[in-house]
Amino acid sequence: MRVRVEGDSMRPALVPGDWLLVRRGAIVHPGDLVVARLPGDPDQLIVKRAQWRGADGWWLESDNQRASGRRDSWDFGPVEEIVGRVVLRYWPLLRRAR
Repeated sequence: MRVRVEGDSMRPALVPGDWLLVRRGAIVHPGDLVVARLPGDPDQLIVKRAQWRGADGWWLESDNQRASGRRDSWDFGPVEEIVGRVVLRYWPLLRRAR
């Protein structure tokens, strides 16, 4: 599946406008970038970094904890269902230095 990044919570690894290729149902390891459904709003997808797997699910964190509006497991706890693992960022092909 393809996912477009919105927001600054995953800077510097991902920035708004990046397009990602996501493999549904892929095995997840700590440190992987993943896509999950936002707890409380399952129609919304989130891109986060998988930190560890506990008995209640995966602990997901934003790379940029100071981003405005960021939401991760510090807010909603562990996440049971991971939609998929990010395989690659395919767009833009090159990113300008800022």
